[in-house]
Amino acid sequence: MDTIDDVVHVLNTGTPPRWQLTQVASIGPKSLTDDGSPDEFGRVYDVALGPDESVYVADDMNQEIRVFGLDGAHRFTFGRKGEGPGEFDGLYSVAWLGDRLLALDPHLGRISEFSAEGEYLGQRRIPGAMSSGGGPGWVRFWRVGADQAFFGTIPANMAPGRWWQLVGVDSRGETGDTLVQLPGPNVATIHCEIGDRISFFNIPFGTELVQRPGPRGMLYSAITDAYRIALSNADDDTIRVIERELPAEPISDDEWATGNSGYRAVRDTFPLMRCDPLRPPRPDAKPFIEAIDVAYDGKLWVEVIREAGNRWEVFDIDGRLLANLPAPARGHLVPAISAGHVLTVRRDDLGLDHVDVWRIDRGS
Repeated sequence: MDTIDDVVHVLNTGTPPRWQLTQVASIGPKSLTDDGSPDEFGRVYDVALGPDESVYVADDMNQEIRVFGLDGAHRFTFGRKGEGPGEFDGLYSVAWLGDRLLALDPHLGRISEFSAEGEYLGQRRIPGAMSSGGGPGWVRFWRVGADQAFFGTIPANMAPGRWWQLVGVDSRGETGDTLVQLPGPNVATIHCEIGDRISFFNIPFGTELVQRPGPRGMLYSAITDAYRIALSNADDDTIRVIERELPAEPISDDEWATGNSGYRAVRDTFPLMRCDPLRPPRPDAKPFIEAIDVAYDGKLWVEVIREAGNRWEVFDIDGRLLANLPAPARGHLVPAISAGHVLTVRRDDLGLDHVDVWRIDRGS
């Protein structure tokens, strides 16, 4: 509905169609003994789906882009460490826009452009400053359409209380919409000190603000303790909201104990450690939203927290609820979602990165 006069444009009723994800490939090393194979990644910082059913993997440790098919077969690799044309010093993110692949390198302050075959096409400078302190998954491209993505910079004239500006970019080198991150709650943490050591522990099931740029120059924002997603424009005006009523789910004692197990283990090891708060406050119920993502075609994917397992709910640009499907475990990176496939990145028990390829099977 629009926030002005509460005009309802779409009212979803009934049960949404059920979609499924079918895993078709897993790209990654089988053991620590593999040596030099293309699927032995140093550290995956981003993934992207490209033309001809191709999977582009940004390996920041090796400063390479490795290209695979949806079946997991390696096709070719390009890029290397350096500061020259087609080289990288901090390969943080990749996005396929229009007819070219864009590679974001905050260390060198530039975006490099490549063809589908890995041919170097040129570069463009990044406006403003860019901190790489956020690590993978934070300093990145956010693709919102066939030829539009956003990336974050810190302009010199940023207003107090704001620190991150999202700049739109396309394949032609033009800068489009500019959005400013809204202030809001971050993940609640416990701050601990012992001697000169400082540690932070997330409070499980805490409320936070999640945000993603979206199509039509809109910023999608949600406070996770409510199923309410606000769409705001470049002037910070909330234009539309997407709301959904779901029953609240309680936090079981086992879930609460598991969520605090890391903090309790450190407390038991260092009983004199000073922590604030000493006991993490327990929320009355679980949050509704784990994350929000925008697919390559502009559809909104909301990961909903449910006791039976997290689920994705998919909305079109106008807010129509299109589908409901089980969500795979969320790794340390944002999934790449196209019209037919999803790429997720997971880290196994040995600390090795794997790229999982899922096919979207649509129900009736």
